[in-house]
Amino acid sequence: MKNKFSTRLCALIIATLSFAPFILHAQETIQYLRPNSQLGVNVFETSKLDTVKFTGLKVKVGGNFELSFQTLHDQNTALPLTKTGFTGNVNSLIPLGHAFQLPMANLNVDVQLADGVRMNITQYLASRHHEETWVKGGYIQFDKLPFLHSAVVDDIMKSVTIRIGQNDVDYGDQHFRRSDGGNTIYNPFIENYIMDEFATELGAQIYYHVGKSGVFLMGGVTNGILDETVNAPTKIDSATHQVNKFDAAFLGKLGFDKQLNPDFRLRVTGSFYTLNSGNSNTLFGGDRTGSHYFDVMENQAVANGTTLSNANDYSAFSGRFNPGFSEEIHTFMGNLFFKYKGFEFFGTAENATGRAITESTNRWATQYAADFIYRFPANTQNFWIGYRYNTVTARIVGVADDVTTNRSAGSFGWFLTHNIMMKAEYVSQKYSNYPTNNILNGGQFSGMVFEASIAF
Repeated sequence: MKNKFSTRLCALIIATLSFAPFILHAQETIQYLRPNSQLGVNVFETSKLDTVKFTGLKVKVGGNFELSFQTLHDQNTALPLTKTGFTGNVNSLIPLGHAFQLPMANLNVDVQLADGVRMNITQYLASRHHEETWVKGGYIQFDKLPFLHSAVVDDIMKSVTIRIGQNDVDYGDQHFRRSDGGNTIYNPFIENYIMDEFATELGAQIYYHVGKSGVFLMGGVTNGILDETVNAPTKIDSATHQVNKFDAAFLGKLGFDKQLNPDFRLRVTGSFYTLNSGNSNTLFGGDRTGSHYFDVMENQAVANGTTLSNANDYSAFSGRFNPGFSEEIHTFMGNLFFKYKGFEFFGTAENATGRAITESTNRWATQYAADFIYRFPANTQNFWIGYRYNTVTARIVGVADDVTTNRSAGSFGWFLTHNIMMKAEYVSQKYSNYPTNNILNGGQFSGMVFEASIAF
């Protein structure tokens, strides 16, 4: 198999050089943009501060690269199990060694189209989940509407942001801190949450900032799916006994985010996402790049018996939990973030209910997480130490008792520059109440992962 990372790297270099005349003039002239560097850490929604003067069309080409070394070990107590179509015990675990993971890379293009109007397109050049380049999505963001030539509209847009396109679903705040393929610069840990709430869906999100109070509101609507289709639905919904519908999904957020004094920032948000009937919703499984814990709690017999096409890894989401709410989903998340000098806390409480199209009643899943980070020294905060606790409890198909997954992770990191980061993490994850015929019965894994990351 050819070296996919080298191919994607060459593609990025060629693309960067082709845009060089624009890039050299545009790196700091894109309005309302989250920095792709240490400066973007703890940035959530883009600011309404108009700090960049518009001087014409600008193009910024950037990239993200990460390389990791893994020393994880896993074990379980599941009973041996054979399954038709596979050879051997499908409950045995893949033997793991100490080795480098597949490097991942992203290509980001941001364009200033007009005063207060910009667009973004992001591509996954190399990732665990897919061999070929994938377009993550693209969107256009309006912080001004100069083409309407209206003083009234101009005044309204001082408080409003409109984002339209195939875009990150702004449900909760954790997706602003997660690793996204090669983009790991915002995440103080190696992996994302156990129940990773992230998807890109086609739709629109509108933000309203209430003056300088720190209060903001967001309302949005999407098509509720990652992979669009114009085909009419044909499957029968087990709950309604009717052909299922491709309904729109609705989401919203209410928050407060303000620097209360030079030392203390407080952010509190509540958000929801709801879909009554969909075509394979992926809010908890929309990542096209894969987990940054490779092959933990996975089975070699299943891997050997799986035919891969465009997928590089037969099970790319090791260590995560997807509740499988693909037909109907109603979920709420509350987040608390505060930062006092070098200390920061980020907390999450989440409750989700939903089902697949083959289920007649809803199941549920809850998730709680807490990040404790200390950044130092005071003048640069380019070093940090951190601890995360993350737990998920859920009802899964075919199991009478609730199952639980607990994770503890400690990290240490260093920004060598704003664009170069190194971090190390020790993680321990355990599975409880899975039945004896499930590969996760008595499951646990632990060990170290080291990562280097570049963003520009």
